[in-house]
Amino acid sequence: MTDLLIDKLDSAIGQILLVSDGETLCALDFAGYESRMTQLLQKRYGTIRWIETLNPQGFSERMQAYLAGDWSSLNDIPVRTGGTPFQQQVWLALRSIPPGTVMTYGQLATRLGHPKAVRAVGMTNSLNPVAIVLPCHRVIGANGKLTGYAGGLERKQWLLQHEGVTLATSASQAVYQPSLL
Repeated sequence: MTDLLIDKLDSAIGQILLVSDGETLCALDFAGYESRMTQLLQKRYGTIRWIETLNPQGFSERMQAYLAGDWSSLNDIPVRTGGTPFQQQVWLALRSIPPGTVMTYGQLATRLGHPKAVRAVGMTNSLNPVAIVLPCHRVIGANGKLTGYAGGLERKQWLLQHEGVTLATSASQAVYQPSLL
């Protein structure tokens, strides 16, 4: 049995669940998605036991700082994602997308050296076990519009707006327009 530390933070986008293995952040999800998160963690760790812990490894405090506008507070949180080498490559590449910007699934696939793997990148993005810290919300559709987010599109939109991104209203406009903060 594996003990995992869990903290629950209230936020403007609902309760955030942070899960640590005692050293790294191994899951970040939202209330209402516990079943999905638990299934993914059980695939990686087998039988798990939850230990409610306030601010494990300081991760909750860093998340609160991000929610307060400190974009760099999540940068050096160590993560353990599990997954295949390709999935890990995609998830870790998400950290290269700066706050306040977005890129398309195709652009991310090209950046990874797999320009034809757009669907695989999209599927991998949807399975991201550490939302926000590995910012899958910064990846959008080729037409510049919001597409898929395991935590719900309204959360994705909130996170992007929180970072100052205003999405273009038509595909002929730029993919993103940074808001003036």
